[in-house]
Amino acid sequence: MSDKTEKVKVLIIGSGPAGYTAAIYAARAGLNPVLYTGSQPGGQLTITNDVENYPGYPDGVMGPQMMEDFRKQAERFGTQVRYGLVTKVDFSQEGIHKAIVDESNEILADTVIISTGASAKWLGLESETRLNGKGVSACAVCDGFFFRGQEVAIVGGGDTACEEASYLANICSRVYMIVRRDELRASQIMQKRVMNNSKIEILWNHETQEVLGEEEVSGVRIENNKTGTVKDLSVGGFFVAIGHQPNTEIFKGILDMDENGYIITQKGTTKTNVPGVFASGDAQDHVYRQAVTAAGTGCMAALEAERYLATKELT
Repeated sequence: MSDKTEKVKVLIIGSGPAGYTAAIYAARAGLNPVLYTGSQPGGQLTITNDVENYPGYPDGVMGPQMMEDFRKQAERFGTQVRYGLVTKVDFSQEGIHKAIVDESNEILADTVIISTGASAKWLGLESETRLNGKGVSACAVCDGFFFRGQEVAIVGGGDTACEEASYLANICSRVYMIVRRDELRASQIMQKRVMNNSKIEILWNHETQEVLGEEEVSGVRIENNKTGTVKDLSVGGFFVAIGHQPNTEIFKGILDMDENGYIITQKGTTKTNVPGVFASGDAQDHVYRQAVTAAGTGCMAALEAERYLATKELT
């Protein structure tokens, strides 16, 4: 080993609810985990203002504060939380899992827990970025409650957009669905669901020009891409549902993935196709994408890593 090579029992790649929960369980098991936070320490919740659907916070909690609580709890039990980005991995040698941090330091780990998460796809508007968490959201299930009884807009035409529009229609007075084409990409059953809902108005052939508002969302400016007509919608919430991108690029060609880049795990586990490598949170979950489910799989990954190490010691 070189001076920049380190040997650890458990390496956790990525933070957020999955990574920190894995760290808590691994640390309490005496496995001395090392966690690298990645480029966004704390994950997507660090750009979420109010979190009201996570158990244990009866009055709600700010997303950054929640992740700070997770980090402190992980460190309390001995987790080494380090700021850095894993830029390359090599899982080709049996029982030795190699990771390169910031393109320089080498980590040799007995087990690896991946919790790199996924990132929402955005439209790329300045106003969308500025008002993120102030009425702009990429998760209707997470934030829809705050717009109960209000008119809202949602962008997208796939299954996720239809599902979230239907969810919002249950709690909001009206849902404008902004679709850039003259058809939906969603499955037939989801299309029927939104088209038959009187509270959902589909705006065909429209694209978003700007999210309106200074301190919070007050409306959205849209353009008909067929006629060029521009109009403003008065809404309190603006939801983007054009998909998510799992942060799994460095594992391509190494771990089994689906067509969208989500890591495939064995049913009912967090085990990947490489023994000793486990995947948790949104990096392997394209269905639920909630903090509480991510934390659950982080727990599973740590327990499975512990069992894997125990089995290795007996052989």
